[in-house]
Amino acid sequence: MEVIIQPTPEAASQVAARLIARLFREKPAAVLGLATGSTPVLLYRELVRMKLDWQRVTTFNLDEYVGLAPDHPASYHHLMEENLFRHVNIHAENVHIPDGQAQNIPEFCQGYEAQIRAGGGIDLQVLGIGTDGHIGFNEPTSSLASRTRIKTLTLETRRDNAHFFGSEDAVPRHVITMGIGTILDARNILLLAFGDHKAAAVAGAVEGPVSAMNPASALQLHPLVTFVVDKAAASVLRKTEYYRWVYDNKPNWQRA
Repeated sequence: MEVIIQPTPEAASQVAARLIARLFREKPAAVLGLATGSTPVLLYRELVRMKLDWQRVTTFNLDEYVGLAPDHPASYHHLMEENLFRHVNIHAENVHIPDGQAQNIPEFCQGYEAQIRAGGGIDLQVLGIGTDGHIGFNEPTSSLASRTRIKTLTLETRRDNAHFFGSEDAVPRHVITMGIGTILDARNILLLAFGDHKAAAVAGAVEGPVSAMNPASALQLHPLVTFVVDKAAASVLRKTEYYRWVYDNKPNWQRA
């Protein structure tokens, strides 16, 4: 696991965008796993600014609220369209986002897993992290071997997302999310975290024990994980000087 600490969310997002740009250069037909919420928006703006070629890229999003239409302003379909997809030259048929209006959710989830496998698997999965350590919508106590499925949101997560809906009562109680096992199948994982309210979750994920109480700690079991965080999100880490030293002294061929 590599931890890259940058002074601001903007600087961290630029580093993350360069890592994705390198993937596109090395593999123009890359399969990219994408996250939603507030954290990756700066990354998506930077990717748009870079004017990369998305014609052969395939994407799979982590999650979506159950019951929301794609054009709902708080849906993740809408967030992705507004912040990334309508600004790049990706083909619509290569974009995959969970269907929050699926009539048979278990069947849809099995099909989503099958689509990922048929696409060759995810080359790089972008993640955020919740204040409780959730990745995707895998809340604390989620199985570390879980696959794409329906989940019930915790009160904390619903409070955290209330500003997207205008009130906590308007936040859906259920979501479709890739599982932790699905996430760990990705060949590379890139997690972004900004702000001191994420610091405890980041520290637990990077330096704490592997535990279902901090779902992101399962990333310690993956061979190629990069945390790109701002100074505030790194503020509780014990080994910050070591992480800075490693990043500053990487060989040139490893630099983004």
